[in-house]
Amino acid sequence: MQPVPIRLLPDTATFDADETFVGGVPLQALAETFETPLFVFDEATLRARCREAASVFDFGVAFASKSFLCGAMARLAYSEGLCIDVATGGELDLVLRSGVPADHIILHGNNKSWEELRRAISVGVHRIVVDNFDEIDRLTSLVTPGANVHVLVRVTPGVEAHTHEFVRTGHEDTKFGFAIATGAARDAIERLRSVEGIVLHGIHAHIGSQIFGFAGFVEAIGILADFMANDRFDELCVGGGLGVAYTQDEYAPSITEWGTQLRQAIKSCGLGDLRVLAEPGRAIVAQAAVTLYTIGAIKEVTQRTYMAVDGGMSDNPRPVLYGSGYEAFDIRRPLAERTRPVRLVGKHCESGDVLIDEAWLPAETDIDDVIATPVTGAYGYSMASNYNRVPRPAVVFVRDGEAREVLRRETYDDLARLEVNE
Repeated sequence: MQPVPIRLLPDTATFDADETFVGGVPLQALAETFETPLFVFDEATLRARCREAASVFDFGVAFASKSFLCGAMARLAYSEGLCIDVATGGELDLVLRSGVPADHIILHGNNKSWEELRRAISVGVHRIVVDNFDEIDRLTSLVTPGANVHVLVRVTPGVEAHTHEFVRTGHEDTKFGFAIATGAARDAIERLRSVEGIVLHGIHAHIGSQIFGFAGFVEAIGILADFMANDRFDELCVGGGLGVAYTQDEYAPSITEWGTQLRQAIKSCGLGDLRVLAEPGRAIVAQAAVTLYTIGAIKEVTQRTYMAVDGGMSDNPRPVLYGSGYEAFDIRRPLAERTRPVRLVGKHCESGDVLIDEAWLPAETDIDDVIATPVTGAYGYSMASNYNRVPRPAVVFVRDGEAREVLRRETYDDLARLEVNE
């Protein structure tokens, strides 16, 4: 097996014979300073992807914070011209605490509580994306005439995205949005228009995640264009879902290619005057990070070799949830041939705690060596857990030869802080 393709690593990554650098910082030094497991984000890659999204879409394009959220990330995305998309009161609270103004925040969620809606209205978020009729009832009770609460209505266009079942959201059998085919979407629009104090700007649709082709997006735009042809809306948000390459045999379009295709489809439908919005998350953060692990055990069995690291499903649940594939490489031997197949597993008390079913590493890779899994910036830390009481890793941002810790490693004291001692 050839060395890991450098295109899977952050933009600033470089190799030499016995070291890997990201942002001008040697990964081995980061592992020694901050310990492992460790998420390493390249700030230059993050900023480049944010700027790309801001340039190809109109104001209101938002970073989907569910993919990776901390104060530093929220401030970075905002500084590069993006709004921040949040889906819960907790995400809203953190983004506000980070200093992002409310008029750059978009509130999502399929079950927004009274308190979440009250706070969003009181601080004046940029948009609330309305998801169901119960939410319309709550908004009707909360909004006062003249309040100017700006909303989009989430609709399901009935498009079947070719992706994992758990991340398909554009077909009718989903918990999200109002179906166009049943008439629910039209009913929702009419109800929202009848509420004084609500300003309805347009519609939002999200057909799924980790989508590599454009056909599903183009099909959805055609359906949406027909549906909203007489509404005189001024915004259309196509959601997120652009895929990224995780393994050496995968290739993905850029944010610019995606945005250009969407704009062309919208223009061809006669909706060229609309503000075109999107909510990229994975496409901004995934490739920007690698996760570092230290090898703690190697076990040879008849069928294969197991290599256990000091993290696992608690810091990257995607392989367990979705069967997602990754690559791995030895950070001190990045140019070596990867000739040794291993099953890369974590330290959790589950047989299913598998990070990579068949990872390829150099034959010399051994106990106490540090390996990296690339493309782990999205849905790793944000979905991390404390299963088996394992503390969550630290997160560092690297730039121009320097590293800064943006999230410290959890401690056992942190894990015990909610205990109520009688």
